[in-house]
Amino acid sequence: MTVTNVCPRIGALWQQRMDALRDYQVIRDGNEFGTSFSNGYLFTSEYDRARQQFDRLIEEYTAIPFSEIFSGEEITNEGGACFRLRDSCDLPSLDIDNDRFRRDVLADLTLIRGIGPATQRLLKKRGYDTLEDLVRHPKFREPARQVFDRLSQGNSTEIMDLVGSRHTKSHPFVLGTAGLHEPEDYVFLDIETMGLFSRPIILIGVGTIERGKLMVYQYFVRDISEEQAALVSAMEHLSGDHPALVTFNGKSFDMPYIQDRLAYYGIRSHNRLPHYDVLHFSRARWKNQYPSLRLSVLEKEILGISREDDVPGQLVPEFYDSYLRTGNCGPLVPVIEHNKQDVISLALLFAHLIGETYGSQ
Repeated sequence: MTVTNVCPRIGALWQQRMDALRDYQVIRDGNEFGTSFSNGYLFTSEYDRARQQFDRLIEEYTAIPFSEIFSGEEITNEGGACFRLRDSCDLPSLDIDNDRFRRDVLADLTLIRGIGPATQRLLKKRGYDTLEDLVRHPKFREPARQVFDRLSQGNSTEIMDLVGSRHTKSHPFVLGTAGLHEPEDYVFLDIETMGLFSRPIILIGVGTIERGKLMVYQYFVRDISEEQAALVSAMEHLSGDHPALVTFNGKSFDMPYIQDRLAYYGIRSHNRLPHYDVLHFSRARWKNQYPSLRLSVLEKEILGISREDDVPGQLVPEFYDSYLRTGNCGPLVPVIEHNKQDVISLALLFAHLIGETYGSQ
């Protein structure tokens, strides 16, 4: 991985742009219109609680050094140094009934271009029940052979693309391809940034499954000059033999943002990976059932998790900026906890969706 030297003045230069931090609106409580898929708003009550929390943290952690608050280690790589925190928690089984998944996919003749529901019914009446049967059909045998071969190769990305081209990218078959990976292949990722567009990443949370437990690694940027090192360390988790990326809105936000920051430092990005965006599956499964599809709402409604003293993601830049300006680490406490819980809830929600769709138990 090729990296570039960071200008020592980057932190000071960035400080000049802090007046443009706010990328959200504060709206009246109960005003749900148009907010279901957006993180660009805060309710008045959320904002007021966060400001009160901020004041408490500033007072509570005055003069307490970073090393007495956070347990972790400094790590170094070709991008420099950053701080890594580690934690772990239990995780439900992520086993998928691959036999049922395979039967369902092979029985879907509409995966062949030119075959719709009506044609599928007609073909099945004539004894073509599966894609394997269709290989002997005089008209559809060649496209059926191509699709069957594609499925047999077991490449999750290729199968996801195939299903998405004929159905939707949140179709249950797409989620079912996760069974082509071992649990240890999954990489759960969530980032915290200084804003919505082309601003530094300040914290990267990465979850991996090790010996049946979810390990959460958080790469924290103690100063903006450490962003490159945090990116390099986090991306190493995606360089394994068979990684599968899992995010929440990561296709639209996290990964494009990371790619932008990698390009800023002249770092070559990884090849395309199978990417399971849990927001897409959540929309397909729970759209219109809950007031919002934000992760914090779904974890409460689906998983029964209620956060205490959480900082809304929209306020993370302001909390972090206060730490940079004053050296008071208090505002960092809920930021780091917020990111850790995002990774944990992401993994739990992914496991829940798998269990509902193709769980083996």
